[in-house]
Amino acid sequence: PQYVIMDGNTLEPLKIVSTRGMTVDTQEYHPEPRVAAIVASHEHPEFIVNVKETGKILLVNFKDINNLKVTTIDAARFLHDGGWDSTKRYFLTAANKSDKIAVVDSKEGKLEALVDVAKIPHPGRGANLVDPKYGPVWVTSCLGDDTIAAIGTDPVKNKKHAWKVVRSMKGQGGGSLFVKTHPKSKNLWVDTPLNPDVKVSQSVAVFDVNNLDKGYKVINVAEMAGLGEGPKRVVQPEYNKNGDEVWFSVWSGKDQESAIVIIDDKTRKVKHVIKDKRLITPTGKFN
Repeated sequence: PQYVIMDGNTLEPLKIVSTRGMTVDTQEYHPEPRVAAIVASHEHPEFIVNVKETGKILLVNFKDINNLKVTTIDAARFLHDGGWDSTKRYFLTAANKSDKIAVVDSKEGKLEALVDVAKIPHPGRGANLVDPKYGPVWVTSCLGDDTIAAIGTDPVKNKKHAWKVVRSMKGQGGGSLFVKTHPKSKNLWVDTPLNPDVKVSQSVAVFDVNNLDKGYKVINVAEMAGLGEGPKRVVQPEYNKNGDEVWFSVWSGKDQESAIVIIDDKTRKVKHVIKDKRLITPTGKFN
């Protein structure tokens, strides 16, 4: 178990660093702790490294790799993925089996908060929006239940709401992997590809960010794809750069037809369906 610092131009490995170490809770030695996520800091020449099984977040300063400086933050097990708040200062990441979101202040290099959320949070990169009542928030859904949590992220103008779950919404069900919105959009999209109910796994919930109390509407994305037999799990909403399209993977088995469905964000209607024999088990999409 390790992370590797490479030359950015040639991808030549320059330094390999082990992640073996003690767990944050029971202080037991773990021989195989995996790296779950790596993100680049916007504040310093650092990588933020999540070590899953130990529950530690490493701030790896690569300015001088021969005299490597690493700040170790005790968070919680088992760390997974995460994303930035709207200011790109705070990194919010899921410790999924601990049912917590760890908040790292990348400017000061310290743990800002551990926020209790619902069962097995799985934010992907999460979603930033301005809540009409609570100000800037970061949103995560959960694998373990139907909860969608909004955490306050403004410790300056909305200090009393910062690093707390200020709004807890109900989605279609558990099994969610990704939430997504866009600065130009009024929609918050929530997938549920791992839900055991086919009607839920083949559709998505969409909220109006200006009226979150209203609840969600269900969009049957798999039906839009017009595919044959298969699970047709709808996964990972991803916006285009302009924020007027949302792309969904309709994920079936390797021997079955899959697709990518492009939805007009304003009308919530299908705009285009991409089908190709090379499109095998599509999941994540990035621009």
